[in-house]
Amino acid sequence: MSSKNKRIVILGAGESGTGAAVLATKQGFDVLVSDSGVIKPEYRELLDKYVILYEEKRHSTEMILSADEVIKSPGIPDSAPIMQAVAGAGIPVISEIEFAARYTQAKKICITGSNGKTTTTTLICYMMRQAGMNVGMAGNVGKSFALQVAEEDFDYYVIELSSFQLEGMHRFKADIAILLNITPDHLDRYDRHFQNYVNAKMRILQNMTRNEYFIFCSDDEITIGELERIVHTAQELPFSAERKCSPGAYAEDGLLNVSFRRDLFSMPLVELSLKGRHNLYNSMAAGITGRILDIRKEYIRLALSTFPGVEHRLERVLKIRDVLYINDSKATNINSAWYALESMETPVVWIVGGTDKGNDYSVLSELVRQKVRAMICLGADNSKLIAAFGATVPWYTETRSMRDAVKAAYNAAHAGDTVLLSPACASFDLFDNYEDRGRQFKQCVREL
Repeated sequence: MSSKNKRIVILGAGESGTGAAVLATKQGFDVLVSDSGVIKPEYRELLDKYVILYEEKRHSTEMILSADEVIKSPGIPDSAPIMQAVAGAGIPVISEIEFAARYTQAKKICITGSNGKTTTTTLICYMMRQAGMNVGMAGNVGKSFALQVAEEDFDYYVIELSSFQLEGMHRFKADIAILLNITPDHLDRYDRHFQNYVNAKMRILQNMTRNEYFIFCSDDEITIGELERIVHTAQELPFSAERKCSPGAYAEDGLLNVSFRRDLFSMPLVELSLKGRHNLYNSMAAGITGRILDIRKEYIRLALSTFPGVEHRLERVLKIRDVLYINDSKATNINSAWYALESMETPVVWIVGGTDKGNDYSVLSELVRQKVRAMICLGADNSKLIAAFGATVPWYTETRSMRDAVKAAYNAAHAGDTVLLSPACASFDLFDNYEDRGRQFKQCVREL
């Protein structure tokens, strides 16, 4: 789209929306940013800096429907009244990622999946920086892709993509696409139909050709089923903890192996900085990416052995009276909580709860029975959790604030236990986001 006399309307003035507004302004578009809530001070300051027209606490329908194109925040569902009006007017709707990609020639490494996206994205970016590459990290982590395209000059972007973002991407094409796994998540957004969510995830493959690479987990039954159903032409590079993948990545005889272009990279599993089966998959995906990018083996090994991890993902906080406190606030779905509980080697005092996303808690039942000593429910409505686990755990209680939850966990824990914040739910009932939830947890632990 030529920018001359064209109006871009951006719905949502968060990280992605304000970044898109800056880029659109720099490209010469007539820009309006509209947010039905209150715009945070840091984003209002950015809009003022670039003299961008914006409104908050309302959507001016007439002005919005004058747009030639709408860029929608990934958090706004298509069912929202303003989106129904936009659809009725036949105005094209895209994501900030789709828009930003029009204005950069940088190579794009794109990561999606129900779990492990942030860890893998951060690990790959860490590896590329260790190798001296000029790379930005974007999507659901760091500064928005659009703002970096507007203000930076990177040769590569490592982009974490949610299903919400993928919904609004049409001509976008990844140079390297990574699909880690697909498990039920966000079913509240997808009319309780898992296939709708699966379809959104598989959009990571759209527009790819034989010149691009698709990295995926061959142990994930949903992914494999979809690949048997759909047609694509990207070069496939699977990874597995159960079978040999050549080309691809696999674990064998205590080694992580990456086979690519008739060359083999190997390193001992015990040297990986990230522990657990789920993190082995993340390390495999990163290792394959490193070989595709022709990163020297010593830099891949260095990154995989020294990566410090991601905040709010199985993050060790403190040990108090021989009780370890772990912040896994980023576990916003059942599968993430499953990985966290599965990795615990001591009795667990489990802080769980939040905004339910259509969760089926039954998949956690056996792990909870085996590992959880006490359950601290932290949510506005804990009835579903109590129905699922109230008869399984020896003791549980309900709380409505992080301070009360941490205090209850402190009183319930015995020496040698682990207090694990792994909510299995979104955070929006009591917190701004999962980061706010995790930081409150850490602060309350430090105040014990």
